[in-house]
Amino acid sequence: MKFEIANYVPQQQMNKFNNIYLRTLLIIVFALIIVACASIGRPEGGPRDEMPPVFISSSPQVGATNFSGDKITIIFDENVQIKDVMDKVVISPAQKSMPAISAQGKRVTVEFKDTMLPNTTYTIDFSDAISDLNESNALDGFATDFATGDQLDSLRISGMVFEARNLEPAQGMLVGIYSNLSDTAITTLPFERIAKTNQYGQFTIRNLKPGNYRIFAINDVNRDLHWDRSEDVAFFDTILTPSTKPTEIFDTLSAVDGSDSIVCSPATMFLPNDILLSWFNEGYQAQYLKDYKRTDRQRITFNFAAPSDTLPIITILNKEFEGKQLDQLALLNTGATRDTLEYWIKDTTLLALDTLNVAATYLRTDTLQELSWGTDTLKMVLKTEKKKEKKEKKKKKKDNEEEDSLASDSIKLPELTFLSFNPASGNPLHIYAPLVFNASQPIDTILTEGVHLEIKNDTLWEPLPTPELQLSVPTKLLSYKMEHQWIPGATYRISIDSAAIIGIYNEWNRPIKQEFSVKKEEDYATLFFDIANAPEGLIVELLSSSDEPVRTAKVVDGLAEIPYVDPGEFYARAYIDANGNAKYDTGKLLENIQPEEVFYFNKKIKVKQNWDIEQSWDIYALPIDQQKPHEIKKNKPKLKRGERERNTSDEEEEEDYFDDGFGSGNGFGGGRNGNQNNRGFGGGGFKSNSGNQFFR
Repeated sequence: MKFEIANYVPQQQMNKFNNIYLRTLLIIVFALIIVACASIGRPEGGPRDEMPPVFISSSPQVGATNFSGDKITIIFDENVQIKDVMDKVVISPAQKSMPAISAQGKRVTVEFKDTMLPNTTYTIDFSDAISDLNESNALDGFATDFATGDQLDSLRISGMVFEARNLEPAQGMLVGIYSNLSDTAITTLPFERIAKTNQYGQFTIRNLKPGNYRIFAINDVNRDLHWDRSEDVAFFDTILTPSTKPTEIFDTLSAVDGSDSIVCSPATMFLPNDILLSWFNEGYQAQYLKDYKRTDRQRITFNFAAPSDTLPIITILNKEFEGKQLDQLALLNTGATRDTLEYWIKDTTLLALDTLNVAATYLRTDTLQELSWGTDTLKMVLKTEKKKEKKEKKKKKKDNEEEDSLASDSIKLPELTFLSFNPASGNPLHIYAPLVFNASQPIDTILTEGVHLEIKNDTLWEPLPTPELQLSVPTKLLSYKMEHQWIPGATYRISIDSAAIIGIYNEWNRPIKQEFSVKKEEDYATLFFDIANAPEGLIVELLSSSDEPVRTAKVVDGLAEIPYVDPGEFYARAYIDANGNAKYDTGKLLENIQPEEVFYFNKKIKVKQNWDIEQSWDIYALPIDQQKPHEIKKNKPKLKRGERERNTSDEEEEEDYFDDGFGSGNGFGGGRNGNQNNRGFGGGGFKSNSGNQFFR
């Protein structure tokens, strides 16, 4: 009864309660809706977009003829952006003024500033400059074309460009053709049609007329569309005649139920599509005297802008020596390139002069870019010597004051200066290496009876016949070497008596004594390369992980042996020493000389102590772009989103078809929609610069 009374509510009060409850519930629901709408979060549903934009249409249409406008509009299936227009987009024939190229929404617009040439086919190659706006998926290899006449030229030449010395793919290099077959066209005329290499070094020059062409690649630093002697260049020896032939393309289609079917469709193959261009730099530099100085009383230095095989004639003009040449009064210290010449003055009277007047006669580049003899009159003042003399006078005055305070019978001897002649080799010494010494001035006399070499036998030192000390390089006067057949694992001692080494200024050495050990044979490995089909003159270079040579070996009867290799990880390449000078030589365009051919061993070589390692190597087995190990490539292609970096040296060669932007079904490893899977030329091989079928 109490329960019923306690829970009894009048009807009017109950209605009021219900109204309040409903209003409160509505407020809560409305508040929850607002909170839900205001909350920020990633909507679920579907993977990230990894596809590049898809071409929909253009105005004028691709391949249009009789075009007379000045604006091209291209439509894609999504909002796009365009980047690096100046570096990536190529208009062919080249324009004097670069068109205004922009992207807005799904539209890319090209507005020409130059007057269009009549009866000419134009190509706009965007490379990978176009990408979608949200995810930056690049549309690689996209191009369009049109003609101002009633005929569209459609032939093409395709290939690859690599650096000759290290087989790095040439990215963004300009490739062009001439129908003018003169040898000098490349030095004076702009390219007739051009293309740029992509990130794999691949190129396609499109929309060519039937005819014969010469092809080149340059880095075109000054953007004048022809080669200047200081620029990188590649050339093909053979005249090219582009052509077509019908072919068939096979593709695999997958049905909804998972079954596959092979579809065959007709296509056109554009030839040649296998041109290999290997670029080099002739090392040309304009020759002139950069600077000259007298750094101290003993030395005069001349710095030239370029290497030279001809020494200048330096004539003294001071009255005491007028007409005498400097090389009669000084010793020349220089390197192999002779671009820095350091003269050590021997004559004491010439040393005493604070000012030297000389006439320097040397080969320098004239206005025709040819070397011709010219003479400069130079004045060389020893400015630093005056400060030094003031300092010495001040010191001498102080010394005199100190001497006055000493007893009258005390005698102060003059301070002696000594020649420095220090061992510079590492310890332990390599079995095959000489013992090296660095001198502080050119050496006049070496007293062989004052130089001693000993070997340690238990605890005793036993004397050995002392090898001759000789210049490490004939033109470098401050580096000496001592060559000896070192015993592996032995300990030696080199001793040089005081005054056994005398310099050109009559200074001599302090006593020198230094112990050193020689590495053991078991500290090393021996590396053998068994090379199939080795051409004559092949030289193998063992490379560090930075792609730099550390050892070399000639190939004899198909075998290259490299003894005493330190443990570590190495790579290898080889080159054909065509002129037999035991060094790699670059090309010379105007003399029609190609750079020496280079090959890479396509695997890393792991070397362990006390191992003999033999590697079989067929230098022609792989296409050029698959030879160099991925780990030491410097020009590595940028990975697309979601693409895993791949090591081409560990994978099998692929052959993939691509559509090159015109729907023709021709290509060699690019892709209109970014499907750039192929890194090689496939099984057919391709032609080298010389026009020979080089790789098979």
